[in-house]
Amino acid sequence: MPSSPGASRVAKGAARKPRQGALAAGAARASGERAKRRSTPLLAGDPTARAEEAPAAEPPAQTASPVTGGRHRPQPVAKAVPSRKAVVRSGTRTAKPAKPARTRPTKPATRHTAERPVRALKAVRDADPAPPAVAPPGAPTIVPGVEELLETGVAAVRLGAQAAGVSPADVERHLASLLAALRRRLTGDYTVDEFGFDEDFTESFYLPVLRPLYRKWFRVEVRGIENIPSEGGGLVVANHSGTIAMDSLMTQVAVHDEHPAHRHLRMLGADLVFSTPVVGELARKSGSTLAANPDAERLLSGGELCGVWPEGFKGVGKPFSERYKLQRFGRGGFVSAALRTGVPIIPCSIVGAEEIYPMIGNLKTVARLVGAPYAPVTPTWPLLGALGLIPLPSKWIIEFGSPVETSDLGPASADDPMLVFDLTDQVRETIQQTLYSLLMQRRSVFF
Repeated sequence: MPSSPGASRVAKGAARKPRQGALAAGAARASGERAKRRSTPLLAGDPTARAEEAPAAEPPAQTASPVTGGRHRPQPVAKAVPSRKAVVRSGTRTAKPAKPARTRPTKPATRHTAERPVRALKAVRDADPAPPAVAPPGAPTIVPGVEELLETGVAAVRLGAQAAGVSPADVERHLASLLAALRRRLTGDYTVDEFGFDEDFTESFYLPVLRPLYRKWFRVEVRGIENIPSEGGGLVVANHSGTIAMDSLMTQVAVHDEHPAHRHLRMLGADLVFSTPVVGELARKSGSTLAANPDAERLLSGGELCGVWPEGFKGVGKPFSERYKLQRFGRGGFVSAALRTGVPIIPCSIVGAEEIYPMIGNLKTVARLVGAPYAPVTPTWPLLGALGLIPLPSKWIIEFGSPVETSDLGPASADDPMLVFDLTDQVRETIQQTLYSLLMQRRSVFF
């Protein structure tokens, strides 16, 4: 007999109720296991192993549907799986399986590929430096890399010297002396006298800067250097010219380099020299002092060799048309200083300085504004600007004449004006006649 629609709905409801009951029982069992696992403290060991040792929950009984008579398949119970935090705290973690290494097919070796390992070995062998030597105790330490830098610098200096036609040995000697001078300056191992003369600075820095001009540019020829005394005081009196007073500097180099005793010439300068910035400081360090009788007498009585240019700015700033014509020698103060100290007077004649800056004009208004004794105009200055400051390479001759002795006259003779005037005029005439003689011997201004 066919069932009615109402009876079928009742049978489906009856079948649904046992199924819902089975689901509720499984959920309750799973929640109880989960609560039990949470309340149980973690122990050292593998939580997965403990989970496996726990007794498995019995599967729920299969219930028969009262309507359909068939059996209901129960839902699976959730297993106790440890959380990620529990695994991290316990310190055990399952490693991921390693991936198999990928292998590439090997290519047949050719001549080039076979030579690569050999070349690599040779490159490593050649580039491998020798084992560093162990320095003995107490030996000075060298910063790594400084020695190689110094060797490179010395090699570069040698190549530059050979290209310039200079002996590499001389260059290395000068370089070594310069480094030694720098070390003395840094350590303070030098002396300065009461006049400000720094002998170490003069020999290491000042004179080396002037030597290229002296030897290569002006090609100075020195005569009569034997007339300068090897020891004791002496007064060198010379003519002054050249627009810029370079004749005094070249005379200083000539006395030091050409004399067997390598004496220093202590120059007596005007007030303007020492009031000029930088120039005054260099003048003091190189041995110059104020051209005053007290200072000159102190130097001469102390056995120093002094140099004076009595013409002053009148000789340096005279026009080119009056070249090699000596100006007035003042009132003869240098002679009285030599008489009081009893030192000889050595006349000195300089040819070639007149042509380095030929003075063809004088801007007196400009000189008055800047406080200078003259404002020169030369063929190159101010027309060529900074290039006009380069001196012309004239040929120089410096001759030291026979000394004029003053020791037999006595210190009291310095108060005799006629004697002082006669000695001053004698020295001036000696220098003038020597200038005329040297001009006749000179072949050319520049050769």
